[in-house]
Amino acid sequence: YPPHVIEKLGIRHIKGMLLFGPPGTGKTLIARQIGKMLNAREPKVVNGPEVLNKYVGASEENVRKLFAEAEEEYQMKGDESELHIIIFDEIDAICKSRGSSRDGTGVHDTLVNQLLTKIDGVDALNNVLLIGMTNRRDMLDEAMLRPGRMEVQIEIGLPDEKGRVQILKIHTSKMSSNSFLGRDVDLARLAELTKNFSGAEIEGLVKSASSFALNRHVDVNDLSAPIDEENLKVEMTDFESALDEVKPAFGVESDALERYKLQGIIPHGPEFDHLTKTCKTLVDQVKNSAKTPMVTMLLEGAAGSGKTAVAASLALESDSPFIKLISAENMVGYSESSKISYMVKVFDDAYKSPFSIVILDDIERILEYVAIGPRFSNPVLQALLVLLKKQPPLGRRLMCIGTTSLGSVMESMEMTNVFNVTLNVPNLNTQSVKTVLSHIKAVGEEEVEAATTLLDDTSGGGLPIKRLLLLVEMARQRSNQQMVPYIALMECMQDLAL
Repeated sequence: YPPHVIEKLGIRHIKGMLLFGPPGTGKTLIARQIGKMLNAREPKVVNGPEVLNKYVGASEENVRKLFAEAEEEYQMKGDESELHIIIFDEIDAICKSRGSSRDGTGVHDTLVNQLLTKIDGVDALNNVLLIGMTNRRDMLDEAMLRPGRMEVQIEIGLPDEKGRVQILKIHTSKMSSNSFLGRDVDLARLAELTKNFSGAEIEGLVKSASSFALNRHVDVNDLSAPIDEENLKVEMTDFESALDEVKPAFGVESDALERYKLQGIIPHGPEFDHLTKTCKTLVDQVKNSAKTPMVTMLLEGAAGSGKTAVAASLALESDSPFIKLISAENMVGYSESSKISYMVKVFDDAYKSPFSIVILDDIERILEYVAIGPRFSNPVLQALLVLLKKQPPLGRRLMCIGTTSLGSVMESMEMTNVFNVTLNVPNLNTQSVKTVLSHIKAVGEEEVEAATTLLDDTSGGGLPIKRLLLLVEMARQRSNQQMVPYIALMECMQDLAL
């Protein structure tokens, strides 16, 4: 708008804009495009770390140099001067919250002060627009985000399905125009398969598919031989192979989850059927209900009853674009503060997806619980309590599934209070043992009854399904037969002290 109109309105133009969001979503491209759209000078693009200097005061001098041209022109032409755009990539590198750095030099604090005075100080310029980009808005100093500074804050999120189709069209346009794109390539289908892919990851997918297509035409015996360009096609199978190679940062850890259900899910009785039905109802509720953006569920039961397998299976069947499993094995050797930071990051990443599932496996191990004492990590416990009660941002949905073998301990720690629902994963009773043995075809039909009676007599309060599967597999290895003889089953039971 003309400067005199702005002056008559009694307002000042926006001095700063912040683009934030996950990596690879196109923040830098959008910032450059904004610079081209505005009737301004060629934008100055600065990477945050480039401003830093080893000499005292040199970093602040670098900041002042960025504004030098704008200052000189504003002194000569005043409000008639051209707009100067400064684009800061990775602005969190220089605008960290003051007092957070422990290096003892205070360089980051003085850098923030210098930048604030240039944007909104006594001699603030009226011909400068600062565009900052970051993946970590939480690390920025609060003073930078107040009105008059970087007051316009725009989240550049992960593309939806329509956006992914457009990005795929852009990155395959040259292939298509040069007749290298196969006719069987369905971009709409690829967009469905690339849930939670960022723009950069989609570009990587296209490159990977191209490399698979090129590999088919490379003669390994004669690498100097020319490629048959006429028959070179990037086909749908190449994209499918690329999908196995390129994984999204905010996606589903399908391989890790599959590890927890190697034996599959065996519906072994009415209690288990009721459990799975209730779990699926809760998943549908958080996916579809406008009044329930977050559901927390605790699965408790004896060790080996299949709690993690149920949680993993439920998550994989939910069709959620973001699934993350937090377990003690991911945090071996972490300090308390590192554990808390790791969990906070997982939940922050989950908030970036429209529907996410976070699994907290073996909560007592995450809390470092030991019965002697008892001892546990209170800071980690308090962090978990806060994270499980925190509602996701508007328009985002989150389901948290916790597993524990110590339900009474969770109750004493008040963990059960923050879970909406607590469900028991049952052990196997007599009928369930018979169902499992028949399902996995472990013993002959005539021996099922005898084996069931034997197991029922020794298991007492019920047999965990993992213990039964271990026993059967051990008997198979000992007898070297797929159908386990009764005598081999008895011997293995004695060895396992069942």
